[in-house]
Amino acid sequence: MDIRVIENINPKAKPDENNLGFGEYFTDHMFIMDYATGKGWHDARIVPYGPVSMDPSAMVLHYAVEIFEGMKAYTCADGKVRMFRPYANAQRMNRSGQRFCMPVIPEEDFVEAICRLIKQDQSWVPQAEGTSLYIRPFMYSDQSNVGVRMPDYFKFMVILSPVGAYYKEGLNPVSIYVEDEYVRAAKGGTGYAKCGGNYAASLIAQKKAKDLGYTQVLWLDGAQRKYIEEVGTMNVMFKIKGEIVAPELGDSVLPGITRDSAIQLLQSWGYKVTERKIAIEELLAAAQSGDLEEAFGTGTAAVISPIGLFNIHGEKLQVGDGKIGPVAQKLYDTLTGIQWGKLSDPFGWTYEIK
Repeated sequence: MDIRVIENINPKAKPDENNLGFGEYFTDHMFIMDYATGKGWHDARIVPYGPVSMDPSAMVLHYAVEIFEGMKAYTCADGKVRMFRPYANAQRMNRSGQRFCMPVIPEEDFVEAICRLIKQDQSWVPQAEGTSLYIRPFMYSDQSNVGVRMPDYFKFMVILSPVGAYYKEGLNPVSIYVEDEYVRAAKGGTGYAKCGGNYAASLIAQKKAKDLGYTQVLWLDGAQRKYIEEVGTMNVMFKIKGEIVAPELGDSVLPGITRDSAIQLLQSWGYKVTERKIAIEELLAAAQSGDLEEAFGTGTAAVISPIGLFNIHGEKLQVGDGKIGPVAQKLYDTLTGIQWGKLSDPFGWTYEIK
C-alpha cells in the first residue's frame, strides 16, 4: 500500500510511563485513508495527530455511522514490538462494518496501516512493566447529509495511545452491579458489532453502578432480563464446580478476541469449557451455595479482570474468598506472558512489527 507521510515537526513531550492511566495520551501521528463509492480506498497517509475537520451535517454526527476496534502492541522481552492477533481484529471490524453497510477494508491493508503507524511512532511504545500501546482503528462517514441514507464516503483512521492498567484496581478483583432495568442490546440489533452506539447506550447504567460504588455493569438479555450477556467493557466467564462456563455468543454479545484466546488456553489445559445460556438466577444460586468458585472478565483493555463481588437484585454476593482465583491468575500470567514475549507462543498469536 502506498502511504505518504507528513512528519510532525512539533513532537510532544512523552508522558511518565509509570503514570499513564488509560487513553489519556496520544502519539505524534495518525493514519487516515478515504473511501468513495466507485473509487474505493485511496489517499492513505500518516499525518501529525490533531483535530479532524468535518461539516456540521456529517452523517457520523447525526446517525452514528461509525465502528471501531481495540488492539494493543507490546515491547517484548527481546526488545521487539509485537501486536496480538491483529488479523482477528481486522476480521471483526469487517463484520461490524457489514452490519453498518460500510466498505470492507482488506485485512492486509488494515494490518499494514497499523504497522506503518507504529513504526512511525515507535519511540512512544512504552517499556515499563504492565504498559502497552493501545491501538484504536475506526471508520466513520463524514459525508454531508442529514437524510437517512447509505453514505458514499468514509474515512478509516488509526490513533495510538500509550497505556497502563484499564481499571484502577489493576489485577485486584472488581465489583459488578447486575443491571436488570436498562438494556444494552437485543436480538437482531448491533450488540455483536463494535460501534459507539452500544457504549453510549450503556452509560446510564454505568453511572448508576458507579454511584452505588461498583466498578462495572453486568448486562442481561434484552428480551427477558434473564440471561447473562457481558460486562460493559468485557466478556465474562465463570468457574462453577470446576467447569468454565461462558455466555454463548449471538447477535447481542461482542465476540471478544481475548475471550476466544482464553477459551483456547483453558481447553489446552484440560478444562471443560461450556458456552451456553446462563440465567442470572443460576449465577445467584451458585454464589449462594459456594459453587461459584471464580468469575472474571476478558478483554483487550484489561486482559483478565477478576470479579470479587456481585450485586444481584440488591443482594451482595462475594465470589470465593473475594481475591483473584487460580484460573484467572493463570490466564492473566499466560496471556500477558505471550503478549510481552516472556512465554512461548504456541498458537502463533503475536505479530512482529518490522
